[in-house]
Amino acid sequence: MSSQTKYIFVTGGVSSSLGKGIIAASLAKLLQAQGYKATIQKLDPYINVDPGTLNPYEHGECYVTNDGAETDLDLGHYERFLNVPTSQANNITTGRIYQSVIGKERKGEYLGKTVQVIPHITDEIKQNIKFLASENKYDIIITEIGGTVGDIESLPYIEALRQLRWEMGEENLIVIHLTLIPYLSAARELKTKPTQHSVKTLMESGVQADILVCRTEHELSQGIREKLARFCNVNSDCVIQSVDVNTIYDVPNYMFREGLDKVVLKKLKLDYNEPDLKSWNIFLDRYKNPKGSVKIGLIGKYIELQDSYKSILESFIHAGAVNEVGVEVFPVHSEHINRENVEEKLGSFDGILVAPGFGERGVEGKIESIKYVRNNKIPFFGICYGMQMAVIEYSRNILKLTDANSTEVNPHTKNPVIDLMENQKNITNKGGTMRLGAWQCNLVKKTLCHSVYGSDKIKERHRHRYELNNKYLEQLEKNGLIASGINKETNLVEAIELKDHPWFVGVQYHPEYQSTVSSPHPLFVSFIKAAKNNNK
Repeated sequence: MSSQTKYIFVTGGVSSSLGKGIIAASLAKLLQAQGYKATIQKLDPYINVDPGTLNPYEHGECYVTNDGAETDLDLGHYERFLNVPTSQANNITTGRIYQSVIGKERKGEYLGKTVQVIPHITDEIKQNIKFLASENKYDIIITEIGGTVGDIESLPYIEALRQLRWEMGEENLIVIHLTLIPYLSAARELKTKPTQHSVKTLMESGVQADILVCRTEHELSQGIREKLARFCNVNSDCVIQSVDVNTIYDVPNYMFREGLDKVVLKKLKLDYNEPDLKSWNIFLDRYKNPKGSVKIGLIGKYIELQDSYKSILESFIHAGAVNEVGVEVFPVHSEHINRENVEEKLGSFDGILVAPGFGERGVEGKIESIKYVRNNKIPFFGICYGMQMAVIEYSRNILKLTDANSTEVNPHTKNPVIDLMENQKNITNKGGTMRLGAWQCNLVKKTLCHSVYGSDKIKERHRHRYELNNKYLEQLEKNGLIASGINKETNLVEAIELKDHPWFVGVQYHPEYQSTVSSPHPLFVSFIKAAKNNNK
């Protein structure tokens, strides 16, 4: 192993959404499978401080780390592939960079100098990039620069990369450029010109790509590879094709066959060992060759864009592989569910998950759905807002508190079974009222949650503002609702369940953030098992 941390930067060209995060995660998986200690960080060029206030329609889900950082969804891919937790240091935004620089300027740390993009912004970027290496001893850090080369907002990051490469030397820092080779069906031809222009744009900023990873719908001929190598100043073995695959979990194997890890290690002057992908391929085999299938209804309000529930969908894949079933997920918009059509909408599912979310839109549809699955003994899983809706449904229909609600939805409800805690009520900064990051939870013995986890204490990640109101807890428990998980520090309820039901669990936290290929989340595994039994 190298005594100095080596860096790999992944840039994008021609088009966004080519999968830089998946390429970065796949390469890191291959390096990890050879014994290297690797991690990935994401540089996001937008001016928001973090994605916490961004609309899921615009940016997909907001992924939360153990230390409470609200980050880009790509960090979810990094964790699912590597089974190693990330932190605030793994996601840097332009907003955070400028916030830090302006803070230093206000304190007088620049000694009256004119604060400029170079050197002050670029120095701050470089400092953040190097911080990961100083925190942990990594052999290799892969850094993904968001956006596309040529974007005006990416320029400070590309400039910081140029400076780092000059300072560190080519043996310690290499650049992978992910690009698109479009196919013109009228001409029946793959075109390399967009990639040539993209590499040229990168070179105009002083950065030469070492390796090209080319997204393509058709195989690249040797002639095209050599043409790209000649025009883009790379070796022909450094032109790697990335053909569309059936699942993102195929990408590490595909990159292995293309030799991406081999050329990377050669350029970094590190030893190459055959990667051990045995456990990865066992998972892949089970996922691709299921012995049955289950149908899960995913009830939410952002269903038009599946990235909004990315971690939940991936957790279903992990849990399905363990149970050797294919999990077919059918999104159902909660706004379109009512008492008249609930059976028609949900009657064919083996299990129902009510997804997280904020605000009042679609709330009544979620409550109607929970009433239906509770009465009809269909396995139910409520996450965050989904658990809160389950408490409201139970309060209305079992406790007969007909106006029971969350103060988020109705601030004037007489029965606020879900409410802001007293110490949060005067905080106006949205992020300040959030319970974020990993919190400990004590599980009650002889409950479903305790048997699923096989543990008295767990730690799970949170991202929410409202809680179950403890004033109603005794009344709820007397009427059959079990509070199976409690945070001893705050005395807040973290998990609920029902005894006389095949599988009915609501959790205030987000278990989907901790499910990985190597460690599928036990709640998802158990829920899919219950859905499988219901299917029988």
